[in-house]
Amino acid sequence: MTRFSYGPWHDGPDPLAPPVDLRDALDAIGQDVMDGRSPRSALDELLRRGTRSTSGLDELTRRLWQRRSQIQRRHNLDGTLRQVRELLDEALRAEKAELFPDPSDDARFREAQLDALPSGTAAAVRELQEYDWRSDEARESYRKIQDLLGQELMESRFQGMKQALQNMRPEDTERIRQMMADLNDLLLSHLRGEDTTAQFDDFMRKHGEFFPENPRNTEELIDALAARAAAAQRMMNSMSAEQRAELAELMAGAFGDPRLVEQVASLDANLRALRPGEDWTGSARFRGNQPLGLGEGAQAMADLAEIDALAEQLAQSYPGARLEDIDVEALERQLDDDAAVDARRLSELERELRAQGLLERAPDGSLRLSPKALRRLGQTALRDVVNAAHRQGQRDARNAGAAGEPTGSTRPWQFGDTEPWDTSRTVRNAVLRTTSTGGAVSLDVVDVEVVETEQRARAAVALCVDTSWSMVQDGRWVPMKRTALALHQLITTRFRTDALQLITFGRHARSVELAELVGLEGVWEQGTNLHHALLLAARHLRRHSDAHPVVLVVTDGEPTAHLERDGEAVFDYPPLPETLRKTIAEVDALAKLGASVTVFMLGDDPSLARFVDLIARRSGGRVVNPDLDGLGAAVVGDYLRNRRTRH
Repeated sequence: MTRFSYGPWHDGPDPLAPPVDLRDALDAIGQDVMDGRSPRSALDELLRRGTRSTSGLDELTRRLWQRRSQIQRRHNLDGTLRQVRELLDEALRAEKAELFPDPSDDARFREAQLDALPSGTAAAVRELQEYDWRSDEARESYRKIQDLLGQELMESRFQGMKQALQNMRPEDTERIRQMMADLNDLLLSHLRGEDTTAQFDDFMRKHGEFFPENPRNTEELIDALAARAAAAQRMMNSMSAEQRAELAELMAGAFGDPRLVEQVASLDANLRALRPGEDWTGSARFRGNQPLGLGEGAQAMADLAEIDALAEQLAQSYPGARLEDIDVEALERQLDDDAAVDARRLSELERELRAQGLLERAPDGSLRLSPKALRRLGQTALRDVVNAAHRQGQRDARNAGAAGEPTGSTRPWQFGDTEPWDTSRTVRNAVLRTTSTGGAVSLDVVDVEVVETEQRARAAVALCVDTSWSMVQDGRWVPMKRTALALHQLITTRFRTDALQLITFGRHARSVELAELVGLEGVWEQGTNLHHALLLAARHLRRHSDAHPVVLVVTDGEPTAHLERDGEAVFDYPPLPETLRKTIAEVDALAKLGASVTVFMLGDDPSLARFVDLIARRSGGRVVNPDLDGLGAAVVGDYLRNRRTRH
């Protein structure tokens, strides 16, 4: 019987993982862009914040710093010194227990010799190098000191070496010393600029078992060794002067072979010369109570360095930074699988936003929202408007205004449809459905089809939006942009023959494209030049004289600026009589073109209320005072009302 086991997916992205939710990501970016951020900074903010299902860069960075703090708060660096002291005390106890029953002068002399040992661990170990142990147990404990020091020394320079040297034999010491000698010869040849390809291959054939990283060439070997040696040096720098002196003296007896320490010193010197850019002078403060040995301490310093590098990668603050730069395997080592998955998904999110054409490069090299992205944002904005209209009891904007001339097509009836039934297709559907079961013909709601209609007439629409500083200051900036998005989406998808012109007005007015309006940043600017905006609206209506004119104005302040003949904008507050006169004159000019002006008044300024009432009376329009959540629904609803009224 065949058995299968299932576990975490490690070879690339999880094939069963849900796809990246680009719509939520785009909505978040669009919200920030409309709030005044650049698309690049909006994307960066999304990646820092993350999504509903993925931790962002800020959260991953926080976890890294927490991990760093835990390493330093939990540990200290005197583990090797403690282990050596414990083994030394075991050896001395066993030796004295062996000597105590012996009444000879030699036994008393040896006891005196042991009692006179220096108090320092390193000095006592050195004094006992030539001591002839009586106790086998004591001799074994002392030998363990030499093996421990050798294992820790090798582990501090070669990761994983300590485990490989757990059961040392005398011939193993010579094999390690020979490996070190060959390694130093290889590094010296490379330092002199010689071609070391053949020498490297020969070295790996002889000593490859000591290098589980499996470096492919001398440069990769040097990189791995230099990073480890620098970590060991930073660990030594982090110790007190007394601890450093003790360890240096102890290491002279590693494996009982002083030549090995000399080879390690040569290795460090060669690596410093080959990789001077490594951090050889840094240090860290360890203040915990869990001791680390020399090899473990070097690994802790390597972990701290890796955490610092990951934090820099996650910050993405260096030139040309990309999420692909993040070392996902290192992130998994320092945190967990979930962190690696989050990093991969963020990278995938950034890549997919570009690959699917939602972000594009402008001619100046900056990022901007693509037309495809603007359409998606428009869909979201229109959907929100429709939902707001439902809450206010208004008719569905998707169907509103759609009744008109038949297109020749039919479609299944949906709740809320007011189009006429296509009787013949409805009866045919009922016959096909019921005769297949052998029953009598009867009508059901699923059989009903309605005649599709469309409006054939065109409208010329001018949406004038106030971009003065008060719109930003009072939180009306983003609702204004979302309103423009929704109206643009409705016209370009449901009423494609209509001509929409977006006009912004502050100190001056200007016609803008949707992308420019969406990315427009709020700036400190005094002036609400409705006069100039209405001039541009009239120009748009004259260009489309065969279309029904619709003028919509969104503002939160009375006019405080007007345009002179020379193009200069004149500002004053309170408004000058000339400003009011020129603005009203443009309202009258629009009325002669057949356009009524609908004003969407934001706020409750009494002066503005009196002025917009005057505009409505003179143009045959009306004033709407929506809240910010209902602004989009009010503007879209008024546009549809104007079209229906016309027909």
